[in-house]
Amino acid sequence: MSARATRLMLVVAHPDDETFGCGSLLLHAAARGAVTAVCCATRGEAGTAADPTADLGSVREQELHDAARVLGVSEVSLLDFADSDMTGEPPAGSLVAAPFEDVVASVSHSIRAFAPDVLVTLDASDGHRDHARIRDAALAAAERCEVPAAYLACLPRSLMHRWVDRMRSERPDVAHLDPEIAAIGTPDEHITTRIEATEHLARRERAIAVHASQTSPFEGLPPDLRTAFLDTVHLQRVVPPWPGGPQESDLPL
Repeated sequence: MSARATRLMLVVAHPDDETFGCGSLLLHAAARGAVTAVCCATRGEAGTAADPTADLGSVREQELHDAARVLGVSEVSLLDFADSDMTGEPPAGSLVAAPFEDVVASVSHSIRAFAPDVLVTLDASDGHRDHARIRDAALAAAERCEVPAAYLACLPRSLMHRWVDRMRSERPDVAHLDPEIAAIGTPDEHITTRIEATEHLARRERAIAVHASQTSPFEGLPPDLRTAFLDTVHLQRVVPPWPGGPQESDLPL
C-alpha cells in the first residue's frame, strides 16, 4: 500500500492572496507530490475593479478557481464572509466585523474536511486588516484541529522596505505607503524557512496574469526586486515552535 500524500492547506483572505502571496509555495508543494487546498475567506468584492461595471466578487471568485488550477491546487473552499476593505467602518458580515469565533469555526470546518498535515497562512505584515484577521483565525483553528505543522508565509522586512521605496516613487497611489512604515514586513531574523522556487517562476507568472481584475503588487518592479519576491518562499514556522538553529530549506512534505 502506498503512503498517503502530504496534505497542505493555505488559508487566505481574498482571491489573489493565494497567487500574489503564496503561488511559488503551492507550486513547490504540488511538485513535491503534496495534495494542496486553498481556503479563502472572502470574494474580494471591495477591491478596485479594472472594469467598474463588473460584479467584482464573481469575477474574482472565478479568477481564484482559474489560478488555483494553474498552481496545481486540488481543492478550493470559499467561506461566506464579505471583504472588509482596508479602512473605514467594516460592513456587517465582513471578515473583520464578524465575531472572531465565527471565523475560527468556519476555518475549522474547512480544516476538518481537508485534514491537512501542514497549514500555511499569511503573516499580515502588510497591514491589511483582513489579512490579520484570517491569520489569527487560521492559527487558532489549526490549534483547535491539532494540525501537526503551521507556518506563516512572510514578506521579509528588507524586501518590503525596498518595495515601499519603489512604490513611493513609481506608484504613490498604492496602499500601505503610510509614513509609519518601519514595521512593515516580518523581521528577516524571524524567518525560519527559505525554499528556492525559481523553477516554478513561469507558472507563477501565468497565475498572476489570471488575476486580471487586480493590479499585481509586483507590477513595475525592477527585475532584481521582482525576482527576489518571486524566486524564494519565505516562511516562519509557528507549530511546532521553532527551536532556533539553521533555517529549514523545505516544509515537512
